Amino acid sequence: MSTQNTTLRGLGYAFAGFAVFASHDALIKVLGGTYSVMQIIFFATLFSFVPMAVTILTDRTTGNFLPHHPWLVLLRSALMVSSMVCAFYSFSVLPLAEVYSLLFSFPLIVTVLSIPILGEVVRAQRWAAVGVGLIGVLIVLRPGATDITLGHLAALTAAFCSAFASVLVRKIGNEERSAVLILYPMLLAIVAMSLAQPAVYLPPSLLHLAMMALVGVFSVIAQHLIILAYRAAPAGVIAPSQYSQIIWATLFGMIFFGEKPDAWVAVGASIIIASGVFVVWRESRANASANTPVLRVRSPRSDTGASRPGE
Repeated sequence: MSTQNTTLRGLGYAFAGFAVFASHDALIKVLGGTYSVMQIIFFATLFSFVPMAVTILTDRTTGNFLPHHPWLVLLRSALMVSSMVCAFYSFSVLPLAEVYSLLFSFPLIVTVLSIPILGEVVRAQRWAAVGVGLIGVLIVLRPGATDITLGHLAALTAAFCSAFASVLVRKIGNEERSAVLILYPMLLAIVAMSLAQPAVYLPPSLLHLAMMALVGVFSVIAQHLIILAYRAAPAGVIAPSQYSQIIWATLFGMIFFGEKPDAWVAVGASIIIASGVFVVWRESRANASANTPVLRVRSPRSDTGASRPGE
């Protein structure tokens, strides 16, 4: 198969995967109007555990399930669960496009965190992209002009936790089995959310239970599609495709939730996206980045509970 056909196939996988992620997030918004995010996460993770267990069983790497870096694996797992709680909450209370605008600060945060954790050298151009991206975040939030709610803070916290978790997996990923990096966050999510159930549990209808199952299944499907995308095409081509989610978010928000696009959010999101794409472009250039921390992240979505490390 020609390089062009392979690249197009990779892009097809990527756009399909991020469309599934957007559907996943729309379901969370529907369910979040009735149920606690902790209950949604609990059932979604339970339903995603079975297909992910199949993935774990196919891991041919020799060894047991004991991590080589237990404290870093635990920290990454806690960050992923925290990201999931914050992202699910922000999807429940904010317009979808607004949440994505703030989550898209992820590559900028990865760039900054890669300096102390990975020893990455960030030069003037990438620092400028981070600064411009921060301006975009401020335009979305418009402090002083509008109220900054808990939902906005949750979205930014989700982006930070997801970025931190992604940089950690870049640090330890070569020494840990994929099975370990998949299993521990899921088990922590199930245990932590189960402890919260006595306080938040509301008996779900059969329809809502099926929707919670779909959240988990969509997560696994989307992750798998994105992994296939990165196997088929260069990371520099695939990474910017994540921003297609905001198109779906805008459409879903208008059609299903009556959300009207906000001009300031659109401007801020455009600036954040442009900054993120520039970071990806810089990392894809020869000798521009020693660690390529953003390009090596196979999925920016640590908030799904079934994130699989880059391969």
